[in-house]
Amino acid sequence: MSKQASADSRMVQSIFQLVLVSLLVIGSARWILDELKSNKSRIFNLYGSRQKPAVFVTKEDQLDESCNVFEGQWVWDNVSYPLYTEKSCPYLVKQTTCQRNGRPDSSYQNWRWQPSSCDLPRFDALKLLDVLRDKRLMFIGDSVQRGTFESMICMVQSVIPDNKKSFHRVPPMKIFKAEEYNVSIEYYWAPFIVESISDHATNHTVHKRLVNLDAIEKHSKSWEGVDVLVFESYVWWMHQPKINATWGDTSKVQEYNVTTAYKLALETWAKWLETKINPVKQRVFFTSMSPTHLWSWEWNPGSDGTCYNELYPIDKPSYWGTGSNQVIMKTVGDVLSRVGDKVTLLNITQLSEYRKDGHTTVYGERRGKLLTKKQRADPKNYGDCIHWCLPGVPDTWNEILYAYLLRSHRNN
Repeated sequence: MSKQASADSRMVQSIFQLVLVSLLVIGSARWILDELKSNKSRIFNLYGSRQKPAVFVTKEDQLDESCNVFEGQWVWDNVSYPLYTEKSCPYLVKQTTCQRNGRPDSSYQNWRWQPSSCDLPRFDALKLLDVLRDKRLMFIGDSVQRGTFESMICMVQSVIPDNKKSFHRVPPMKIFKAEEYNVSIEYYWAPFIVESISDHATNHTVHKRLVNLDAIEKHSKSWEGVDVLVFESYVWWMHQPKINATWGDTSKVQEYNVTTAYKLALETWAKWLETKINPVKQRVFFTSMSPTHLWSWEWNPGSDGTCYNELYPIDKPSYWGTGSNQVIMKTVGDVLSRVGDKVTLLNITQLSEYRKDGHTTVYGERRGKLLTKKQRADPKNYGDCIHWCLPGVPDTWNEILYAYLLRSHRNN
């Protein structure tokens, strides 16, 4: 072979190798670009944006300081409500899923709370998640408060991709996380706020109550550093007018009037607030008592039923049932007035008093089990007029909480 032919052959080989390498580079580049376009790609999950862009909170989103959101009326709205459905939210427990449990009507889901002097901002899950970005929101209290926690995660979870959210049970807590916002929404079981023998997340009974009125450390160590705390405690106090409790020496059990014990417990909580909460970095809310509707004669004189089969809100202005203790309501006001700006009262009692139609009645659980057919036929003895169906009234409590969080938010 001549030198010219040998040179030509080497040139052809070089060109072929160059073309082959170019094709491989182009092919790899196209594959990488296609992968990056897919939110499900491994590359995107590893190196893509981990946080959603900020959502701007406008002035129209924020309540006027002069607006009292707790005065108003319930108006029918089957266009905007409910904000979610039982089927759309996998985090609801059987205690609250009234439709799934056989409740034949659903109108309790379609009432909207309308304040007299303003409008509540329309709930926007993306805006709430942005307000809570890099923060923890924790609900503390009993099973009514657990329903409020479930309501909140149902209101936000639909805008989060399945692979970007998680739910864990770490007794006495439940924890929901939205990864793209680094937001944690949590629930902490503490039915008396202070320590008691009922603090086990599942093994407890309201019939045996013993409360340590001056002890809170076992619980409070889990609350310190949380950005937004929402406290609630009422129903467990009201099982009987007297309650066994201790103050100081835990071996000396005394019987207290419930109203006295509640005041002492709330003062213990207030002392903790004053020493452990930084109002610059943390927000604290206290939710007033959730009403019960145990006796129909209170809103329908002469009747002898419960909240079972009630289909409409009470339309009597300022209606107040006997299930809401006025002395405890005053105690809450007195203690919160002393701690000042460190706590915001979510005064949901009056607006919830009207909602005799919103309870689970015979369409919930009793001691962890759905009611039998025989039990459902006896609503007077087995109906639950304490807990609320979801979607339902607790969604409104969360809309009000959302309005307060928006009002104090500053766009970055």
